[in-house]
Amino acid sequence: MYEYKLPHISQSEIDSAFSPVYRELWNEKVQKQIDDDIEAHRKGENEFLLPPSAAGREINVEQISHDFIFGAHIFNFDQLGSDERNRRYKELYGTLFNSATIAFYWKTHELQEGFPRYRSEYKDTAEYWNKCAEPWKEPHWRRPPTDAVVDFCLSKKIRLHGHPLVWGNNTWHLPDWLMNKLPFDYLLKANLIRNPENGRLPTAAMSEPFKDMTPEEIEKALPEFVSLLNVLTAKRIIELAIRYGDKIDSWDVVNESACDYASGNMIPGSKICKSCYGPMPGDYTYRSFKIAESVLPDSVKLNINDYYLQQPYLEQINDLRSRGCKIDIAGAQMHLFNPQQCQDIADGTSLIQSPDKVREAMGLLSKAGLPIHLSEITITAPGGNRKGEIIQAVISRNLYRLWFSLKPMMGITWWNVVDNCGAPGEPSVSGLFTRDMQPKLSYFALNDLINNEWKTRLTAQADKEGKISFRGFRGNYKFTWLDAQGNCESMISHLQ
Repeated sequence: MYEYKLPHISQSEIDSAFSPVYRELWNEKVQKQIDDDIEAHRKGENEFLLPPSAAGREINVEQISHDFIFGAHIFNFDQLGSDERNRRYKELYGTLFNSATIAFYWKTHELQEGFPRYRSEYKDTAEYWNKCAEPWKEPHWRRPPTDAVVDFCLSKKIRLHGHPLVWGNNTWHLPDWLMNKLPFDYLLKANLIRNPENGRLPTAAMSEPFKDMTPEEIEKALPEFVSLLNVLTAKRIIELAIRYGDKIDSWDVVNESACDYASGNMIPGSKICKSCYGPMPGDYTYRSFKIAESVLPDSVKLNINDYYLQQPYLEQINDLRSRGCKIDIAGAQMHLFNPQQCQDIADGTSLIQSPDKVREAMGLLSKAGLPIHLSEITITAPGGNRKGEIIQAVISRNLYRLWFSLKPMMGITWWNVVDNCGAPGEPSVSGLFTRDMQPKLSYFALNDLINNEWKTRLTAQADKEGKISFRGFRGNYKFTWLDAQGNCESMISHLQ
């Protein structure tokens, strides 16, 4: 049996928490293959020429950053209820995480038409949230103003990822004021199935009034709304591109559209898409990418993102690219939202996210020939007790190691960093930290991988010309040495 070495967890505790079935799925042979693939796919070997003062000297080599993306969303910026919690949260960005996913959900980013929430107001300050007894009831919970978050990320020199530009979901993305531009009788049909407990309109509710209509009939019946829907969607993309330019390194241009593609809803040339969500701009994935490409700098990466990791998603990507869309990265989601799923994985009664299943799903998506961003992941600690934390830590460690080993993978982004800070319906025990920002065992497991096991540190002897060569994880390195007079000198360079 493979012997784990995780911080603050004994082998006997792991043996107690995991069934022999799980242990065999992640056996020594599987772990060795992962190690071999990490060595092959995540490392490089370079020769470096240092200044003359380094010739013949002993060089201390320290990796200071990763090329690989280890990210998390930053939706709880200044919202955790105390200055100390907020400080600990912010410290993670630039230490554990080198990338932050920033919330650009249209519904909450533009609560009032024509007034996007770029700049902070009092209600966005730490002081406001520190006094807020029930923050989850606030409409801007998990949705900080974007200028403040962008400026913070730039100050920490970490990668910025915008999420999303376009998404058909009327519960989480499309603004109420936009949907209210529909004629009243259509809204009435949708409102008839509004959730009576929380007043929310289910995601599929807006499709209800149009279920018996063709796209042509929708366009004929609602010409003004169809025109506004197309124009305002394009306007939003353009305005965000103008404001942020190359400050944001990448965008999820379109989120979760593969089901519409698989259902045949994407009709080239049509002005309206009869989406599974409700009405959307015609052929909206294609149009969104073309608009984004035309207004964003070439250096900005354009991502497509989805949870539907099956053949239609691959076909959609290939179709869009064949039509001239600039798609730089394929996003893939992996949410184990139900804590029972992680318990079943540990008990060996579920093979979900087993090594074979992961390789199968990522192998299919890799056929698109694009780098893969594991853009949203959720792994829970079932029960919220120590055993649950052990389960979360071990599953996280195994999956991160496997994902990190896969050649097309370019990054992994943890979703909810803090317990009890997810969206309604998301688990309360999926964080790396407790609600009061105390680290859980999963934090120590990932920190050990990212900042210890996967960082290269060594000493090397420079030759008479000042050259050294070594093999290490790709990223930036700091070289330090003492010159002939005993002065400390340094140089920073990149290992590809």
